[in-house]
Amino acid sequence: MSATVSPGSRRRRNWSWLRGTAIALVTLVFALPIVWMFAAAFKTNVQVTDPSVGLWFSPTLENFRGIVEDGQILRSMGNSLLIGLVSTVLSAVIAVPAAWAVGRFQMHRTGSLILVARIVPAISLLVPWYYLFAQMGLVGSYTVLILSHMFVSVPLIMWIMISFFAGLPVELEEAARTDGLSAFGAFWRISLPLAAPGTATASLLAFVFSWNNFMFALVFADDSTQTVPVALFNFISYASTDWGGLMAAATLITVPVVLAAVVGQKYLVAGLTSGASKG
Repeated sequence: MSATVSPGSRRRRNWSWLRGTAIALVTLVFALPIVWMFAAAFKTNVQVTDPSVGLWFSPTLENFRGIVEDGQILRSMGNSLLIGLVSTVLSAVIAVPAAWAVGRFQMHRTGSLILVARIVPAISLLVPWYYLFAQMGLVGSYTVLILSHMFVSVPLIMWIMISFFAGLPVELEEAARTDGLSAFGAFWRISLPLAAPGTATASLLAFVFSWNNFMFALVFADDSTQTVPVALFNFISYASTDWGGLMAAATLITVPVVLAAVVGQKYLVAGLTSGASKG
């Protein structure tokens, strides 16, 4: 005697199959360019542009050897790492306490101003920024790049952390205040440790923005402070493109971001889910 499958079970099974198929397709769409980039990094320029050469080829390390011998990509990676870390740390130091104040004391107008800062396109500020920083003698320095990145990172971290702090139980801080702590002491000892996943999430997103930013570095940097997105652009010339070197350099600069995401995955998922709901 065969068991009867209910319509509800059949619908759930069909929905599970459709969801799995959709996830597989989306994963494939995002993974294919990365796989192609990684494979092209080990090809010669002739192999990269030859459609008949797929994933089966004789790999070469000449592209990576050329990058190491030239040294420009490695110097640019050092610049990007320095600018990204400093701008992210300074932005977090400013934005996290500010987000706590806005979220805890219901400063809605300040939150609206932060949203405006997030909406304003940074490209509209490049001309006045360049004039101002040129008058101060900062163009070409690390300072101007860090400050310009902080213009985006501070509102980004604040916008993420406001909802996170608003979702923390206020009773915890009230109990700390009853025990004799000041308002800032309650933030430092109670709210900030609880907000560690959200802080890690916001900081990681700010670092990724800084690492990938092309526009600010193109305008404000010189040869000594050049970052990796601008260095990648140097592989493209009017006459030709060094596809092998470009893909090898792109592979190298992708590794730090992927490692940061893998190491901080636990905090990243916890921060995104915790900040999405209140209470």
